Amino acid sequence: MGYFSLPDITSKSFKVWLRNRDVFMSTFKVNFLPPLVEPILYLFALGFGLGNYISDIEGVSYAEFIAPALISVSLMYAAFYECTFGSYVRMYYQKTFDAIIATPLNIDEVIAGELLWGATRSVINSIIVLPVMAIFGLVVFPHSLLIIPFAFLGGMLFSCIAMCFTAVSSNINSLTYPSILFIMPMFLFSGTFFPLSLLPQGVQYFALATLPLAHIVIVIRSLTSGILDVSLLFSLVWLVVASALFFLLSINLMKKRLII
Repeated sequence: MGYFSLPDITSKSFKVWLRNRDVFMSTFKVNFLPPLVEPILYLFALGFGLGNYISDIEGVSYAEFIAPALISVSLMYAAFYECTFGSYVRMYYQKTFDAIIATPLNIDEVIAGELLWGATRSVINSIIVLPVMAIFGLVVFPHSLLIIPFAFLGGMLFSCIAMCFTAVSSNINSLTYPSILFIMPMFLFSGTFFPLSLLPQGVQYFALATLPLAHIVIVIRSLTSGILDVSLLFSLVWLVVASALFFLLSINLMKKRLII
């Protein structure tokens, strides 16, 4: 079994998605609060607070500059933590994976369903956060509506990356390492709170080559401003290719772990 072998997936994966959706809806009020409150706090503290001391960035107010970044960060967190801590709990503590595999579904379909749900969580978060930014006049319509379907692509990539970490983590506490060493640097150095152009050129290239959030911020910032450029194709292609590769890798790594 290779790390990039094609998985055996059918429409049965949707059953796993439905199971996770039902659990999510049973605690919807609790799940709804964090993605709503967190960007509002950042927006007031940084966008409208610190932003008063910043004239403008790239021709827009600081609040307008960080608004798309807050949407991007929200969808990153949703997918990543759903498919790290969430999936680990379902796999190891709740034995949900074992129970589902005992049905006609195979391992590939179970993991694919998990990844689909992680991407869906990103879409849900974008639907929650986008109206908040609209209330403050920080996004442009109708272009910003494209953020919702785009969130699925970004969410799928982070779900797949997260599942790779879940597959190789010896225990749930080990998942703290990618949170600190991978997610936190992206949160700060992906063009979120200051332009990538302020970084040394070599660091800029490194960020664009290795940090998925940098490309997501670029696309969402273009959509919120209504300014679409051909250069966006590079970020879109990067995200699609990375998603496909990590999709295959995550399923094969999880299969290896669960079989062993």
